[in-house]
Amino acid sequence: MAHLDSTKVLMVYPRFSKATFWNFAVACELVGARYPAAPLGLITLAALLPRHWDIRLVNRNTEELTDADLEWADMVMTGGMLAQQVDTLELIELCHAHGKPVVIGGPDPTSSPEIYTSADFRVLGEVEGIIGEFIAAWEAGERAGCLTAPKFTVDVTQTPVPRFDLLKFEHYLYVGVQYSRGCPFTCEFCDIIELYGRVPRAKTTPQMLAELEALYQLGYRGHVDFVDDNLIGNKKALRTFLPELAKWLKQRDYPFEFSTEASINMADDDELLKLMRDANFFAVFVGIESPDPKTLVHTKKKQNTRRNLANSVHKIYRAGMFVTAGFIVGFDSEEVSIADAMADFIEEAAIPVSMVGLLYALPNTQLTRRLALAQRLHPNHDVATPETGDHCTATTNFDTLRPLREVLLDYRRILERVYDPAAFAGRLERLAGMLDRSGRPADLPKGDKRLNVPPIEMVHKIISHLPEAREPFWRTFVKCGKSNPATLRYVMMLMAFYLHLGPYAKKVIAAIDARLAELDAEAELTVGSGREAGRTAEMAPVLGMPVLGLR
Repeated sequence: MAHLDSTKVLMVYPRFSKATFWNFAVACELVGARYPAAPLGLITLAALLPRHWDIRLVNRNTEELTDADLEWADMVMTGGMLAQQVDTLELIELCHAHGKPVVIGGPDPTSSPEIYTSADFRVLGEVEGIIGEFIAAWEAGERAGCLTAPKFTVDVTQTPVPRFDLLKFEHYLYVGVQYSRGCPFTCEFCDIIELYGRVPRAKTTPQMLAELEALYQLGYRGHVDFVDDNLIGNKKALRTFLPELAKWLKQRDYPFEFSTEASINMADDDELLKLMRDANFFAVFVGIESPDPKTLVHTKKKQNTRRNLANSVHKIYRAGMFVTAGFIVGFDSEEVSIADAMADFIEEAAIPVSMVGLLYALPNTQLTRRLALAQRLHPNHDVATPETGDHCTATTNFDTLRPLREVLLDYRRILERVYDPAAFAGRLERLAGMLDRSGRPADLPKGDKRLNVPPIEMVHKIISHLPEAREPFWRTFVKCGKSNPATLRYVMMLMAFYLHLGPYAKKVIAAIDARLAELDAEAELTVGSGREAGRTAEMAPVLGMPVLGLR
């Protein structure tokens, strides 16, 4: 082993399950990328390690991990989210087979540490709050342990600039940065407030501009995602940051355009929308979850009940940002079918990319604790399998109040309606009619990988992949080109996403059909057993047999 002063650290980002909503593989191929997002967590960790340590990064989603990589390392650092759990556990075994100690961390190990006991070190919680103890333990010769950071105490203004130099930019559709952590709301199903708290902690303006400057100096150009849990959680800090960000961009001729995640109440604030517009934000993910006010109140998402949700989405469009949104089926408050109401809302709001999933009880959430008390959680509720990528494919991990068959039929109906190619194209047209891109940079910056394919060639590539979408997509492209040409870049981007979403919806529908067949078979078996038990009960007095367990 190398001398402790020159520890060789191999950082390995585990594979995400391919059965996930967010795996836009075909869209990546169109522009020469290999995966949507870069591993921000690992490169942030890399910046916290001693400067004299030697660090390499391998992303298993974009490149192969070789024996030579493992032979080089003194230790392997890895970890990630629930959708990476299967590969993470396999990776631990692989490293141990090569005699390498494994250090594990990240959201899933923090939420379910018992699953990762095979790792040598578990470093749990926000890494800035515990990494010093780990480094001291390692340099003192310790080779196993479990260290847990105090909750919600990390001062993010002291977090260093991530090691963007470790990334191969050409592998990714976009690169991420993080401005703040935490969310002020109390949504029952969400683990963000359990991991990072309800008081959003924001970095300073100079700190964020230094991160963006580092990206700029390394030559990166194009899409940058603010991976915040809720960008507008700390509005006071954000109002200070955004004008400076706008100035920074203008001075450098707009090298980046930004996306983020925020709560729908951003639509209430005209000034904030203008600030985000001036800072070149073009897209925002919003958790809408359900069009039913009763469900929103039940799941503690009351902020979504104080408005007309479709009008709020349209207002964000008029500020020049398109919306992608999350929806959930299977809440306890759903007493009747929600399918057409949800699909109708998605159509009314004109949200092309709508992530519709089944309610899944994430580890260490209010929902999971409530279900556990009611004895409704399934065994191994937090254990992933190769067949389950996320809450679109994993079915539910708890007993639903409404019959599961009805929930699955609702989910199937929504996917059929929302990801029909003509319906998707129609929402694109309506979005383009509202999306106000005036006053924005007309061109992408030189070096942006989205320039790799000219617009007409891109559309031809998209429709050649999915013949059933050819006519509606081409018609939408022509109409948008005539009515609002400034939106074409984003219309094509969303069309490219459909290359994954259309086939993915069909795969999920097939999985639902298989599960429905299982439920029907189970029901028939139960009915058959009931009939047989009835016959046995009738004959028992004649045969002199005891009848046990019959009611």
